[in-house]
Amino acid sequence: MGIFKENPFGHILFLKKWLIRFMGALTHQRYKGFNKLEIEGSQVIRDIPDKNVLFVSNHQTYFADVVAMFHVFNASLKGRDDNIKNLGYLWDPKLNMYYVAAAETMGKSLLTKILAYAGSISIERTWRSDGKDVNRQVKMSDISSIGRALEDGWVVTFPQGTTKPWKPLRKGTAHIIKRYKPVVVPVVIDGFRRSFDKKGLRVKKKGILQSMVIKQPLEIDYENESVDSIIEKLEYAIEQHPSFLKVISKQELLAYEEENKQRKWRT
Repeated sequence: MGIFKENPFGHILFLKKWLIRFMGALTHQRYKGFNKLEIEGSQVIRDIPDKNVLFVSNHQTYFADVVAMFHVFNASLKGRDDNIKNLGYLWDPKLNMYYVAAAETMGKSLLTKILAYAGSISIERTWRSDGKDVNRQVKMSDISSIGRALEDGWVVTFPQGTTKPWKPLRKGTAHIIKRYKPVVVPVVIDGFRRSFDKKGLRVKKKGILQSMVIKQPLEIDYENESVDSIIEKLEYAIEQHPSFLKVISKQELLAYEEENKQRKWRT
């Protein structure tokens, strides 16, 4: 790999590799020390193609979720079975891995800009801006950026567009699936809301059991299945369908209520 070789977004791969190594070393203890990350589905990561894969997941913090995925996915590719032992798996990380994030979030500080360089596809949210509800059209350049990332490798997206649980999924994800026909891999996470602050940068509580379940790819009829049908399939797959409210754990509900209390107290 040439030292100045770039990915489709103009990021120098040599620099991106060192950023992932550095950030990985800095964050490893958050999932293998202060708290424990329970993993299921490493074999799925090894069985899927190297390109045109879309991971869809529920969302609990801005950054801790996707950082954990960088750890788990790279560890799985290096032969780790449902664990992230031995940080050596990040010496040669997967560089064609991206994640979808709000542009306003990724440009707020030097740290978020560094995280963006490591793999963010920054898009403008059509429903929220600067803490206010908005209603604007989807930018076709944002859709094209996700398409370019899928052509190059793997993309992680959080189709609810918020860290609040049980919110409806954005239909844009279904349109992307129908347009680019990726392999769709559901991921279900838990425990991150209890162990990190909302941004996922500060450890809020230690000794928390976090979990990440990587499920088998979904069967989707790209040509004939409706957008609504795909959305419903995704809701069930990432366990965010309204029917799951009936079986939500008491611990998760209490954690979310406590998070809201702390946010109101700070404001």
